Amino acid sequence: MRIVAFGGGHGLAATLRALHLLSAEADFVITAVVTIADDGGSSGRLRADRGVLPPGDLRQALVALAADDPLSLRTAELLQHRFGPVLPGTNDSVAGHAVGNLLLCGLMELYGDPVAALDHAGALLRTDGRVLPMSREPVAIEADIRGADPTRPDDVVQVTGQHAVAVAPGRLETVRLTPDAPPACAEAIAAIRTADWLIFGPGSWYTSVIPHLLVPELAAAAVASPARRLVLLNLATEIETVGLSLAGHLGALARYAPKLHIDRVLADTLAVGNPQPVERAAESLGARLVLDRVAVPGSAPRHDPVALAAALVPVLGAAR
Repeated sequence: MRIVAFGGGHGLAATLRALHLLSAEADFVITAVVTIADDGGSSGRLRADRGVLPPGDLRQALVALAADDPLSLRTAELLQHRFGPVLPGTNDSVAGHAVGNLLLCGLMELYGDPVAALDHAGALLRTDGRVLPMSREPVAIEADIRGADPTRPDDVVQVTGQHAVAVAPGRLETVRLTPDAPPACAEAIAAIRTADWLIFGPGSWYTSVIPHLLVPELAAAAVASPARRLVLLNLATEIETVGLSLAGHLGALARYAPKLHIDRVLADTLAVGNPQPVERAAESLGARLVLDRVAVPGSAPRHDPVALAAALVPVLGAAR
């Protein structure tokens, strides 16, 4: 079964780890297509200083797919290690960087191609799948946010940058990429065309999930693909989605990709509460809502890869 998962950050990593767990029991070909708009933290620094794709989300996807043998797991642990803060009286240029971010930056400079760099890193980790950027060119995210300036709560303000959009107060009204039509990664397009399932989410909805649908070639390939399509809904509202219900998350997908048919929507039973609004929103996309317990119990809202893997078994089995 060929599966393409779209997203970025911790949300995509949870999906990929769940698929990795299932691949031990099934013959899966997993491809992660990762957003490359990050401009904060270590990724933002390397992007600004070295001109490479921001490596952080790519690193997390690679680690999520790492093989379970001791050497691969130890290598994944190393790539996740983050150097501590700058010590007083020093000028430490690696402070705050993750080792994996520096490795990917070096590989991208060595190969001159991010896909080749990611394939090399995947070989080091013996990844159970392939990690690809949604584009070989870095993009920026812009959004129109009403109330982003607390002194003008009724005004719409343009906010630029993935990090700035993610933390801006107010209600996000429109999101877009700059440039507005970046070239899609050709290898990602090829994977979409031959997929059995396309999986969107979970993750930061406007800065990790929807950006893929703002790349015209990716959106067109997702619409035209013979694959079935699954949406994994978030567990809680984030700053960028304040005021947006779970049903509204599905409405946002429809707004930015009106031709995209969805087959299944998987959501956490407790996070949904009253399922009727989400069920109606799913049906408007052509999908059936599936409810299950997929969150880590008793913690900050985050998906449990083991529970998510169990919930995915009957859903993905519909393609067999």
